[in-house]
Amino acid sequence: MTLETKPRMLQSYVQDAWWSPADSVVGVEVLDASTGEPVARVSSEGLDLGAALDHARTVGQKNLGALTFHQRAVLLKQLALVLTERKQELYELSYKTGATKIDSWVDIDGGIGVLFTYSGKGRRELPNAKVQLDGPLEVLSKDGTFLGRHIRTTLPGVAVQINAFNFPVWGSLEKFAPAFLAGMPSVIKPATPGAYLAEHMVRIMVESGLLPDGAVQLVSGSIREVFDHAKLGDVVSFTGSASTADALRRHEAVQTGGVIFGAETDSINASVLGPDAVAGTPEFDAYVRQLVNEMTTKAGQKCTAIRRAIVPASSVGDVVDAVRARIEEKIIVGDPRTEGVTMGALASAEQREEVLRQVDKLVADGGEIVVGAGQSADASASAGAGGAMLQPILLRFDNANSERVHDTEAFGPVSSVIGYDTGDGEGAARAAELVVRGGGSLVTSVASADPAFVSALTLRAASANGRMLLLDRDNARSSTGHGSPLPMLVHGGPGRAGGGEELGGVRSVFHYMQRTAIQGSPEMMTAVTGVWHAGAATRDDVHPFQKSLEDLRIGDQVVSASREITLEDISHFAEFTGDTFYAHTNEEAAAANPFFPGRVAHGYLLLSFAAGLFVWPDVGPVLANYGLENLRFITPVSPGDQVRVALTAKQIIPRETDEYGEVHWDAVLKNQNDEIVATYDVLTLVSKSPVAA
Repeated sequence: MTLETKPRMLQSYVQDAWWSPADSVVGVEVLDASTGEPVARVSSEGLDLGAALDHARTVGQKNLGALTFHQRAVLLKQLALVLTERKQELYELSYKTGATKIDSWVDIDGGIGVLFTYSGKGRRELPNAKVQLDGPLEVLSKDGTFLGRHIRTTLPGVAVQINAFNFPVWGSLEKFAPAFLAGMPSVIKPATPGAYLAEHMVRIMVESGLLPDGAVQLVSGSIREVFDHAKLGDVVSFTGSASTADALRRHEAVQTGGVIFGAETDSINASVLGPDAVAGTPEFDAYVRQLVNEMTTKAGQKCTAIRRAIVPASSVGDVVDAVRARIEEKIIVGDPRTEGVTMGALASAEQREEVLRQVDKLVADGGEIVVGAGQSADASASAGAGGAMLQPILLRFDNANSERVHDTEAFGPVSSVIGYDTGDGEGAARAAELVVRGGGSLVTSVASADPAFVSALTLRAASANGRMLLLDRDNARSSTGHGSPLPMLVHGGPGRAGGGEELGGVRSVFHYMQRTAIQGSPEMMTAVTGVWHAGAATRDDVHPFQKSLEDLRIGDQVVSASREITLEDISHFAEFTGDTFYAHTNEEAAAANPFFPGRVAHGYLLLSFAAGLFVWPDVGPVLANYGLENLRFITPVSPGDQVRVALTAKQIIPRETDEYGEVHWDAVLKNQNDEIVATYDVLTLVSKSPVAA
């Protein structure tokens, strides 16, 4: 093949420009997984990776650091909308990876869904600020002049994301989204077999004009020297084999250089069938459907796929028969562009050969192929010119203690059925023991309608898993399935699975931030955090409810006059509301209570009176009260006591896409002896601009 007829060389996107290797560079040729036709060439030869990382640390950090969490979240949503508009382009390329339309939906729509999810979570669960508070305030001195609390701030480096071949879009976006939300620039390194799909995804994002300079770079090709350029403050996230992850983890940059390394690796995941879930039950049917789906979606090339089907010994034959029947009925292997095909090719002929080599190891250790026997590692024996087709393979192990079934992963449409004994009521313990023998997994599922069995199994096996799916007849239709990581739940697992925690909502955002304990005076704590702390300066020039968001400042305060609480007030409130709890209505019974001196005012009566003391009645910028947080009643109020309230603007959170924002007010209710009666936060919605009366 001449240079003129070779497929195009994929570009990298570095330092805010598209880059290509020299014309003389041949690169690695990537083939269509189904047809064997050349698709692209991949090489990073000549690329200055060190300069790319420096660009991220300087330009990328500056531009992302200028944005708040909410502003980044809005950009994630806008990127998701752009990718949605052009996702058909990604679908067309995805066929070349061997993916069916459903496979592509998992990868492409799943990846876009991660962006939408993190956009929503960023605006709901993080402040519209650049600092995130972690946990409550710690008062370190009796007079309140010395305080401590924890904050999270963005790490100063670059997030290098090394992705696997099986999910070119989702794998990239599930790492990119939390890093971007945290304010950390990304360098995306896709695996070579699907790099052309990842390249096009990044191209769409770049062409949108939404990305701040330096926020995203793409390296198409090798990134082996990454640790030669990584430094303290950088994060390297890897998805791939456990052996490669182990080698990377041992690098000096990780061991002593302060580079944070996270891994999500291959996993011998399990799915357990409960003793009650016999053939004919909804749980048995759901179990078989799920097992076949996990064997065939993405041709089994999923780190979350079921590798071990752990079932009662008495049900092994039924499970094998049901899986065989469903595969024969539902699964047609071929080019995913062909009508009727339900399972596509593996990523490459080499991957097919590797899968069959692992199957040979399983067979050598006692596994019997009961579905899909007779397939050869010789690529010419497979269907399709690409040599990457493989029929689903199910093995049966009569010896549950076989070593290979618990430590060997054939990364394709392969699973093994293992029986466990349930005769003496210890089935949950035995099944859990087999689950744990996987050495740490991303996910284990259990199909059962028996709460006692499910509970016992979960409590024994949870520590060996990052996620557990509890499947029964009530959620069989609504469940997203064993192998579907969701952005709001942790994706990762202990031990062999890598020890990482990708996704998991804002938990994964915090992987790109440093938690720091800060100590200081209320004034300094307020300045650093952007949240008012008691003892810091206040301002009482104008009632704060008369101020729009553009005029309001943290520390703006109103201190009310006092109001006496009478016995008539308490009695009327009890009768009017129906809250006739004895502490408010029976003097003798209340006095016998260890917490009260006698009849006391209702807590909610005090809150109502407090609102009457601090509220501004006229039309103004305050649009609505939408709740209370952190309410605590401290000191009882007896008839004849007086109460007053101090209300202080504690936190101001503008909403990026609305004409109003949230204001959290610190409310402190005190009695005539200056004792604290109650503390709480009042939450209001306030207009950004003045509102005419």
